[in-house]
Amino acid sequence: MSTPSTYITLAQQRLPPLLHRFFAQHPPGSNHAAIFRHTKSAVTGKWHNPKYSLRRQKELVKAAQECGVEELLPETVKGTAARAVRAEVGPRLKRMLTPKGKGWERALRAKLEVRKKAMEGMPKLIDKWRKLGHGRGWKEWPR
Repeated sequence: MSTPSTYITLAQQRLPPLLHRFFAQHPPGSNHAAIFRHTKSAVTGKWHNPKYSLRRQKELVKAAQECGVEELLPETVKGTAARAVRAEVGPRLKRMLTPKGKGWERALRAKLEVRKKAMEGMPKLIDKWRKLGHGRGWKEWPR
């Protein structure tokens, strides 16, 4: 584990101004995870926006990746670890939660299958109808 003075010298030597300012305000190792998330006020119960927007979080993460210091940033949804989880779980979750199309469009395939089976059995049904005498003795109506 490096000491804070090591981080300071690293920042002075090769960090871009964006990261330099960020680490000056929020030094690594301190608990500043709430600056990237919405927070709820304990007094009023109202939600407050994060200090850094998603766009600014993405810029910070991108600059930190280029300098190799991404692990020093607080946890964010724009980080590499969170993106890997989203890439793995995201498409499955989206398919489960949001079916595409209107209700009749989603039911159309099953309805056409039933209709196709009925059309394949139609010659037998017509012969049976003719033998029984056009409805006399007819017990079950086709669906």
